[in-house]
Amino acid sequence: MAHRARPLHAAAHPVHATLRTTRAFRCLRAGRVFPAVRRALAVASYEGFRIIHFSVQDDHLHLLVEAENRAHLSSGLRGLAIRIARAVNRVLGRKGPVWGDRYHARALTTPREVRHGLIYVLMNRNKHDPRTTGLDPCSSARWFEGWREPPVSEPEGSAPVVRPRTWLAAVGWRRYGLIGVGERPRS
Repeated sequence: MAHRARPLHAAAHPVHATLRTTRAFRCLRAGRVFPAVRRALAVASYEGFRIIHFSVQDDHLHLLVEAENRAHLSSGLRGLAIRIARAVNRVLGRKGPVWGDRYHARALTTPREVRHGLIYVLMNRNKHDPRTTGLDPCSSARWFEGWREPPVSEPEGSAPVVRPRTWLAAVGWRRYGLIGVGERPRS
């Protein structure tokens, strides 16, 4: 990714961020690794930076985050990347880089964009494996409260994400309807 200055960030806009692993590292969903990633995600939110949803794939991580400003966004994502890399390396008994490059981030500025972002993040496994049905266990989908048909089972344990505070992520996206479990991200 080009190392250009990041654009200014408006606190009212949630951000879709993506972190990609190195080519040699493709096991974020593995049985030993995912719990460490989930624990790192659960403790990464703080006053100026909030993880509101996530989806862990084999070689990348999708996030919906809120941040008070560009500095909080940058330090929050950088700190999260470091926290996950350390946790994963500890679990696997290895050293070295986990992430291939800088994070990619895109501000979601309209209710429709936020709804599409929610579908993309929460249902991302369906994009990578079309045979998949139901909620992805390696995502925050179990704690999402905007399903058209509520999931059959209650989520176990405390939520690894926090409630959104921006109007767009908490309320605005609902103008276009609640999300169905069968919806899929666009290719």
